Amino acid sequence: MTEEDAEEICAWRYPPPYDSYQWPSWERMKAEEREFGDPRIRREQYASVRDEEGRLVGYAQFFPMVGVVRLGVGLRPDCCDRGWGPAFIGAVAEEAERRAPYAEIDLEVETWNKRAIRAYERAGFAATDRYDRRASHGIVSILCMVKQ
Repeated sequence: MTEEDAEEICAWRYPPPYDSYQWPSWERMKAEEREFGDPRIRREQYASVRDEEGRLVGYAQFFPMVGVVRLGVGLRPDCCDRGWGPAFIGAVAEEAERRAPYAEIDLEVETWNKRAIRAYERAGFAATDRYDRRASHGIVSILCMVKQ
């Protein structure tokens, strides 16, 4: 992911209730060295996803854990609700498997986000755990889903 892509992603605005997934301003991300605002984390964990014409349509995070790669993903707001989710997350999971062939591939999703859960299920993920954790927007109920 380039710095230009990171700045563009920070400007994406989602409609409610998905607006809780928006990133802070690029200036704040850089100042706080938060996630892809930190050049090292951006280089090691994040990748931009482009369409066949080279336009930025999403991003992926490959967060390394012991024996696991946890995925984080985001689609550009105008690319949502087009049925792209299963193919998008499937391609990201394939890249995670290429990067870490023997690792489990998982992701977390808030339980209210039925749209994402359906896409992940169609891409071959299954819920294996449910728990609450703190997020930037409060305590949230989470499903952990693992690639089958």
